[in-house]
Amino acid sequence: MTRDRRNADVIVIGGGIHGCSTALHCAMRGLSVILIEKDHAGRHASGVNAGGVRQLARHVAEIPLSNASMALWHDIAELVDDDCGFTSDGQVLVAEDEADLEGCRARVADLTLRGFHHEEMIDARELRAIVPAVSETCPGGVISRRDGAAIPLRATQAFKRKAESLGATIREGVRVTKVEKDGSNWRVTTDAGAFLAPRIVNAAGAWADRIASDLGEPVPLEVIAPMLMITAPLPAFIKPVVILRGRKLSFKQFDNGTVLIGGGHLGTPLRDENVTLLDWRKLAISAGTVWDLFPIMRGAPVVRAWAGIEARMPDDLPVFGKSARHEGAYHQFGFSAHGFQLGPGAGAVMAEIIATGRSNVPIDGLDIARFTTTH
Repeated sequence: MTRDRRNADVIVIGGGIHGCSTALHCAMRGLSVILIEKDHAGRHASGVNAGGVRQLARHVAEIPLSNASMALWHDIAELVDDDCGFTSDGQVLVAEDEADLEGCRARVADLTLRGFHHEEMIDARELRAIVPAVSETCPGGVISRRDGAAIPLRATQAFKRKAESLGATIREGVRVTKVEKDGSNWRVTTDAGAFLAPRIVNAAGAWADRIASDLGEPVPLEVIAPMLMITAPLPAFIKPVVILRGRKLSFKQFDNGTVLIGGGHLGTPLRDENVTLLDWRKLAISAGTVWDLFPIMRGAPVVRAWAGIEARMPDDLPVFGKSARHEGAYHQFGFSAHGFQLGPGAGAVMAEIIATGRSNVPIDGLDIARFTTTH
């Protein structure tokens, strides 16, 4: 490994958990790797998200990738020499009323018919046994028992460190300005000079549309800024992560008693300035939802709020797999505010595709062609 390396088997553009995971898994397969990140690893979505590690409530097209990833999360310390703060107390989707609960039943029945059994219905009695602080009006919900949470920046940095220890070159603070073919290689031009490799992975998150455009594959990527807030420490009252079907809410209490509140309300991203603006009105809506469903939280002081910059696709599904136009180019972006759990498995699958040309994990419906043929 050398920091001055300019050529490799694979160049990964983007140092989020996906880029770092792909770099690690490529290195584990014996490929030389250069990872290029314009800031530092985990600077944006991968480092500041809610840390949810969930199979619960995913789109069917993502479930195989999510299942592969969950297997790695449960052995994460063995993979990256750090447990990443991963805990597995399950995730619960709370139904707020009978109509909501009926939607849950339909969802679980559909998954069962498709051969997926990780989501289970729970009635009001079990819901209150698992989440005692929830409102008495909630009639039940769905649980995914192997789900949990981890610490996002710690996890992303752990993947980076392990990739580096296996020989990957990590170039942080280096901005990609152009990607183009150069003979049998891809030339990745940056503000620190050019890099060459026969294979490139576009894992550039909220900036991935610019790389895709260089490749002649424009995509309708939306830049978003999901907001989060955290309270002062409270007495322990909840173990699993809680999400809702109707209103936007995700909810987790850490071991130190603080409660993380998220769920998808958006601030304003200023992509080229690398900053976000919070929308306090929307944060107040999140606080109001917590007020309604968790009476124990009424009066809990919120001590901090923030937002990360990330990419969302129109169908809320990632762009994952081979380029539709070029040999040796691969896309791994657009995880639409739910990509953290997918990171370990997506990196393993991407490295498998790069090394062997295929993977046994189905990724149907995630390829870039769904946009490049219509956009």
